[in-house]
Amino acid sequence: MENPSISDHGIEQAADLSSEDPSSTARPITPQRVQVDDSETAAGYANFCRISGTPEELLMDFGLNPQPVGTPQQPIVVSQRIVTNWYTAKRLLSVLQITVARHEATFGILETDIQRRINRLPT
Repeated sequence: MENPSISDHGIEQAADLSSEDPSSTARPITPQRVQVDDSETAAGYANFCRISGTPEELLMDFGLNPQPVGTPQQPIVVSQRIVTNWYTAKRLLSVLQITVARHEATFGILETDIQRRINRLPT
């Protein structure tokens, strides 16, 4: 996995997720720049994720939960699905861990328990 890089737009994960795991060799790891053409990218927002898989692939479904607190009363519509292999998923996990750690070092710990976040709100 290549190291995340800094761009004019802030932290950018320029990891080539198709490369082999470099930890299997003794050679030193050098950061690489990867050119990315995102001119045809379709952006979407999700606050819901469902993960499933097979022995060969990981499936990540993303959607919008209109009721993020409590149990949703209506079905969550899945609008995007990403299918990838387990090797790429593991590299993605590593890049996400690095990115979240950098974010928390700058802005503070992200509390994922919504009840704790609600209890900390000023009254």
